[in-house]
Amino acid sequence: MTADEVFDGWERAWSGRDPGAFAPLCDPEDVHYEDPFTPEPLESVEAIVRHAGRLWAGFPDARLQQTGPRLTGEGDRVAAPMKLLGTHTAELEGLTPTHRFVIVHGVAYAQLREGRIHRIRVFFDLYDAAVQLGVLPKPGTIGERALLLFRGFGLRQR
Repeated sequence: MTADEVFDGWERAWSGRDPGAFAPLCDPEDVHYEDPFTPEPLESVEAIVRHAGRLWAGFPDARLQQTGPRLTGEGDRVAAPMKLLGTHTAELEGLTPTHRFVIVHGVAYAQLREGRIHRIRVFFDLYDAAVQLGVLPKPGTIGERALLLFRGFGLRQR
């Protein structure tokens, strides 16, 4: 598969909530996946599917969309800009449903092996996601200043 075919399939797998869609995209013997919610790399398709299942449980309408051209380099390396969209309608890792719609931009950086994902690391702004969900205050608000004061940073001069 080409890099575009792999990432088109990757977006369909996350958006389509089809656990079986990940296996054809990943190296069957050695796959590594990381994102801000994985404390250590996930090292199997089954682990990636369980991780996706947690997202699908909390954001049943979650979908992944390409946001720009995919960049390839050194033959097997790919950077793929994307955004994750969805509405938080069910408990997720102890966070009660906020019923807020979020759009989180990110980029996946991957190494392919024989047309499949060998290593993939997804970067996105976890702080922005927390702000959109209402877990953290918006920058520049009184809530943010109160949080900084509470954390011991004092108030910033404007």
